[in-house]
Amino acid sequence: MRVPLTWLREYCDPALDVHGIEERLTMTGTKVEAIHHHGVHELEHFVVGHVLRAERHPDADRLTVCEVDLGAARPEGPATIVCGAPNVAAGQDVAVARPGSVMPDGTKLKKAKLRGVASEGMILAEDELAIGSDHNGIMVLGELLPNAQLTRGGALAEVLPIATEVLELEVTPNRPDCLGVYGVARELHAATGASLTPAPWNEDPGSGGPLEGAEAEVRVECPELCPRFTARVFHDVTIAPSPPWLKARLMAAGQRPINNVVDITNYAMLLSGQPLHAFDLARIAGRRLVVRRAHDGEQVQTLDGQTRTLDAEMIVIEDGEGPTSIAGLMGGARSEVQPDTSSVLMEVATWHGPAIHRASWALGLRSEASSRFEKGLQPEQCLHAQAIATRLMIELCGASVMPGTIDIGGEGPPPLSLPLRESRVQDILGVPIPRVRQAEILNSLDFATAEVPGGLDVSVPPLRRSDVTREADLIEEVARIDGLEKLPATLPKRRNAYGLLTPTQRLRRRAIDALVGRGCYEAVGWTFAAPSIADRLQLPAEDERRRPVVIENPLSEEQSQLRTMLLGSLLDVARHNVAHGEPDLRLFEHGTVFRWKDDKLNEHRSLAVLLCGKLAPSDWKNHSAASDPPAADLFVAKGLLEALADTLRVSDLVFASEPQPFLHPGRSASVSLGATPIGWLGELHPLVAQTWELPGAACFEIDLDRFLAHASRPDYLDLIGYPPLRQDLAVVLPEQVPAAQVLDVVRAAAGKLLADVRVFDVYSGPQVGEGRRSLALSLAFRASDRTLSDEDVTPVRERIIAALGDLGGELRG
Repeated sequence: MRVPLTWLREYCDPALDVHGIEERLTMTGTKVEAIHHHGVHELEHFVVGHVLRAERHPDADRLTVCEVDLGAARPEGPATIVCGAPNVAAGQDVAVARPGSVMPDGTKLKKAKLRGVASEGMILAEDELAIGSDHNGIMVLGELLPNAQLTRGGALAEVLPIATEVLELEVTPNRPDCLGVYGVARELHAATGASLTPAPWNEDPGSGGPLEGAEAEVRVECPELCPRFTARVFHDVTIAPSPPWLKARLMAAGQRPINNVVDITNYAMLLSGQPLHAFDLARIAGRRLVVRRAHDGEQVQTLDGQTRTLDAEMIVIEDGEGPTSIAGLMGGARSEVQPDTSSVLMEVATWHGPAIHRASWALGLRSEASSRFEKGLQPEQCLHAQAIATRLMIELCGASVMPGTIDIGGEGPPPLSLPLRESRVQDILGVPIPRVRQAEILNSLDFATAEVPGGLDVSVPPLRRSDVTREADLIEEVARIDGLEKLPATLPKRRNAYGLLTPTQRLRRRAIDALVGRGCYEAVGWTFAAPSIADRLQLPAEDERRRPVVIENPLSEEQSQLRTMLLGSLLDVARHNVAHGEPDLRLFEHGTVFRWKDDKLNEHRSLAVLLCGKLAPSDWKNHSAASDPPAADLFVAKGLLEALADTLRVSDLVFASEPQPFLHPGRSASVSLGATPIGWLGELHPLVAQTWELPGAACFEIDLDRFLAHASRPDYLDLIGYPPLRQDLAVVLPEQVPAAQVLDVVRAAAGKLLADVRVFDVYSGPQVGEGRRSLALSLAFRASDRTLSDEDVTPVRERIIAALGDLGGELRG
């Protein structure tokens, strides 16, 4: 919300500059997001001038050469100014910008020649000063300010509000009382102790009671959505431009001036926080308004010229010919105020905040009114706005207000009374605040207080009804105004409590550290995913990963469901990096995934790794003309997963050939812990890689929760001082026998003397025959009580060879 400082100072004017006011408001809970300057700069160059002579430019039909008396601002005599406005004439008092002036857009004015005639300044229109939007002609000050004392050469800032600082506030949803300038002034009064002028609605030219005559009729059919509806009728209304002071305030607050009636509604809203709407009474069919729920499919043409389709959860105001406006959002075009309007019905109502918020979101229609209503305004604010609008309608439009006010619903519930115990204030804040100071703070915020034994009895004002509901809220009010910065910094009472990571959290951190230690970078993606992700990964229709959890109110279509796997997120990150010249990647992500399983939502934490490009940079050390550095493939990803398992002491890790739709055929595997599946591993399918514009990648994804559940504590063994006996064994086997099965058979046959076995070479070719391959095994034997000899391991070796024979294997050579 934008609050012009000159307007704010009209109600509360502390002896502080704009930065001091910003500091006090922010420190007491009304955050100032930014300070803007609205209007012109270098005010001394903006003066009042008097046009002595105005003649047509000799070389331009649309330009006028003026002699302008600037009085003491130019003692050497009149200034020559070339003006393009059609209404400039001799004898006018005008606003002049002299060379050196800085305009609202930052342009610095200089002397210039226009079609050969030197111009020493600029005669101004209101939009050039940012105090209005009219550019049809210059401002004639004598007409705009008939009662002003205009001095030739006098400072323009003394007669027109041409510059002000503007505070941009972040008003939280629990403080709708600060949505008006006077509410902010009340906060500033409490925060600084500066005096506060009486509320601008205290004096109401209008009257209560039934509206006289048959001027208008109102019926509310949904009181749960419209707690209060008020209306007043004005006759003899003259539609005209608003005076400069009103236009300037609206412009500084971010509103565009339209005409005096519409500007009055916006001014009253900005001052009180309560939106209003003006109907042309003659254009209300039957002079009858009905507030009701909309019908599904019902349409309304709003003031912006758009036709909007409604549903049954929205609220409309209709007349005898149908809906005329969408309640709380925007008025309708059919009953808007026109240049020939002479009678106005001023409507001020309270609407149900959640209903307005939903309608605004559903229609994609957000307005100054809706942003206020959705925060929850109070019924009492209706007559606040009516009083301000009534006074201005009489002053600026020459209107006469009809006696009486249509008032359906009335005021809200009676004020809530809360106790405020002095001892409780000290218990909560840790420091004593005198009872007199507590009462002073609360009274400055419009609370009523009365002393009772042990503390205060506090009556909550209507505008704070939704925010202050218990004693703790009162203590917060006292603390923030007295100064939260005054409270001592203390540690909370721990009562022997201390914080530790859970075993699972520690294991998770070890897993992350292990991946980072091997050169991987962590990526953090959205928990949301696009509906197209399943098609891009080529998941078949029956795949459970095609059953996502759909979000009811997504941020966008691309984030409309919860992810079922992490791979898509990593592929997005990889594509971004590759597109920006980083093709060699080692990425990982851990996070929650969501799937429907047996009609129940399964939620667990997964870990995914994606490797792309070369494993090492191309430099003189590892690059030659014959070969490039090795690229990431299935075995690199498998080795990284095995290293992770070793770090966490996860045993029984089993890999088995198994296809995945998004992985390369023949280069994919399932990952299990014993007989329990926990994930997959492989190289990306070429078509999937092409979809993400990647050259290729190796990846794996596992159920991290199950993986960590199999992590074991370290076993400590006596250090063996006897060296191992190493032997190599080359065995030829059918190609379909997996290497993992070969290693399991060797371990089972060898018994305790076998300390380690690894595959260090693989050969397929004519020397071993078609359909067969040779595996070279490195065997390490060790005993704890002696150094082994060849005779000790010969029986073990023979058992190994015999067991491999059962797999169809034979020694090579």
